[in-house]
Amino acid sequence: MVKDKIQELKKQFQDDLMTHQTPAELEQLRVKYLGRKSPIQDLMKHLRDVSNEERPLVGKEINELKTFVSELLQDRIEKASFVAMQMQLSSEKVDVTLPGERSSLGKKHPVLQTLEKAINILKDMGFSVQYSPEIESEFYNYGGLNYPEDHPARDMQDTFYIDKETLLRSHTTNIQQRLFETHEPPIRVISPGKCYRNETISTRSHVFFFQIDAIYVDTNVTFGDLLSTKEEFYSKYFNQKIELRVRPSYFPFVEPGMEVDISCTNCGGKGCKLCKQTGWLEVAGAGMVHPEVLKTGGLDPEKYSGFAWGGGIERLCMLEHGISDIRLFTENNMRFLRQFP
Repeated sequence: MVKDKIQELKKQFQDDLMTHQTPAELEQLRVKYLGRKSPIQDLMKHLRDVSNEERPLVGKEINELKTFVSELLQDRIEKASFVAMQMQLSSEKVDVTLPGERSSLGKKHPVLQTLEKAINILKDMGFSVQYSPEIESEFYNYGGLNYPEDHPARDMQDTFYIDKETLLRSHTTNIQQRLFETHEPPIRVISPGKCYRNETISTRSHVFFFQIDAIYVDTNVTFGDLLSTKEEFYSKYFNQKIELRVRPSYFPFVEPGMEVDISCTNCGGKGCKLCKQTGWLEVAGAGMVHPEVLKTGGLDPEKYSGFAWGGGIERLCMLEHGISDIRLFTENNMRFLRQFP
């Protein structure tokens, strides 16, 4: 009985093979005869009805049928795929006399262009460039900058911790205590680089971004020095006279601290979509270096004073080019990136 079914199934497969020609049709046939619910699999269930003497022989015939179907299908699928490829190639006409397509030259990323522009301006203003590590200790990122133990920025929701004492820097302000350890005033340094914060990605924030920090420490450094430096930098960057506005704010490493706004470069302060009709754009946080930060660095706050400020490079690039979504910088959309010469 089982042997008869084997022969019937073999003949049925050969008949089906005559009407299935394309790779897709042959694949359907493979599923039909070799799938989990195929008739060949059902044959194995009927082995229980075969006598013990005949069972090894019948089992062998079932396996031979399975091998026969599998090898024949594989051969037909390969031949059909080759024929299909040949037909496709023959239908694709190529005019070899046409000129080839020029490959475009690579360009610097717009964020890198903005960063280099900002660095060059600040270097011309007398700042030197130094870099801090991206993998940082808790002391240089927080403790040495006068952050209280219970400050929210220390929590896991704001900082990427590697272990209890090591983290990915959340700002390039982590350069400050390293400078105080290795330099005597006057100190006039900028520190650019990538920063990391565990934030919700939106049109205005990301989990990683570029920042540039500036610090100037010497005798008799005043709040006026900070304001004039900021005004000169933004005026040079946007190549126009820039008006500043400051608002009181809190940062643990400066006292007093402030948020810095500039008159909108798009509408000239009249109000537009970019500045949300306010006429002002927020660009940086700043302030006078906190006396406790100077003391931690071994400097006498009675003798020395200084200012520090930092701002996001993506933010600066967005203001310069009227870009409304920070996520565009990391999506690698060539239509977007080609707009920046």
